[in-house]
Amino acid sequence: MKILVTGASGFIGSFIVEEGLERGHEMWAGMRPTSSHRYLDESAVSFVNLDLAHPDILRRQLAECKEQFGGWDVIVHAAGATKCIDKRDFFRVNTDGTRHIVEALRDLEMVPRRFVFISSLGVYGAIKEKPVRRPTSSQPWVYEPICEEDVPAPNTAYGASKLAAERFLRGVENFPYVILRPTGVYGPREKDYFMMAQSISRHVDFTVGFRPQEITFVYVKDLVNAVFLAMEKPVVGKSYFISDGQVYHSTAFSDLIAAELGHPFFVRIKAPVWLLRGICAVSGTFSAWFKHPSTLNNDKFHILRQRNWQCDIEPARRELGYKPCYLLPQGVKETIAWYKKEGWL
Repeated sequence: MKILVTGASGFIGSFIVEEGLERGHEMWAGMRPTSSHRYLDESAVSFVNLDLAHPDILRRQLAECKEQFGGWDVIVHAAGATKCIDKRDFFRVNTDGTRHIVEALRDLEMVPRRFVFISSLGVYGAIKEKPVRRPTSSQPWVYEPICEEDVPAPNTAYGASKLAAERFLRGVENFPYVILRPTGVYGPREKDYFMMAQSISRHVDFTVGFRPQEITFVYVKDLVNAVFLAMEKPVVGKSYFISDGQVYHSTAFSDLIAAELGHPFFVRIKAPVWLLRGICAVSGTFSAWFKHPSTLNNDKFHILRQRNWQCDIEPARRELGYKPCYLLPQGVKETIAWYKKEGWL
């Protein structure tokens, strides 16, 4: 197949391109001229400049592609913003960028056989934060997983912008989309979870809140496998949560990192939520002043504050045949090994 991946220079996008080449597909990387080619095989990948912010320019770019080779069998829309100074930029990139490419494809009669949209569990927000009692369980009070039937209530600008893009896709008539909503994605090349590893290597771990927190993860290679299943299976107009199928305590990730680093001594600082709010507010203010996105911001506050990140992946198992291969211990092991090999740690 001819497959276009938008955001191909990014963490997830570069792994999708890499896997497509391994599977023998003709891979196209849609990206800005200034984007890095560091993780892309320039001898094997075709590159196309796509300006998702300006619909007229984008339409001309896609029209040239149609004239030259006709278009693509599959498009994976992985381009998006995860950090912005102004929350309106999330909507410009994540929502409007999605709308621009879909409308251009339709206008030019270039609609692919499948359009896989990388969304996020974050579109649902903190909707099931009260534990429920299950007398027969080893844990009498447990959180319930977020399900497709739940009503989304995003508590971040990022989640709201992804939800708006999802709703746009659902409103497009006869458009063959599949939406994937991964939970926290980690793996080689990823920079946010790397900051945790870097902090632990410097003997400090930082956690937030005193209520139990249940977290879910997905290793990037499992997410990429789900992407290819979404291309291949005869399903359209559906949405799926993607995780490794397990639920972890808030300290599990940092404990595994410490183990892979040789069990270094570290101090675990547990900060109250009110302190985190203040830190994020100050960090966000400085970010606006210096025109540079900050890791600690209002969105990050709501993400760290949220206690329940469980999600139901049974529909993905049943309808896509999704089978996660990497549980957290194995995924962290590979990730830390890569950080060391590349000199990040």
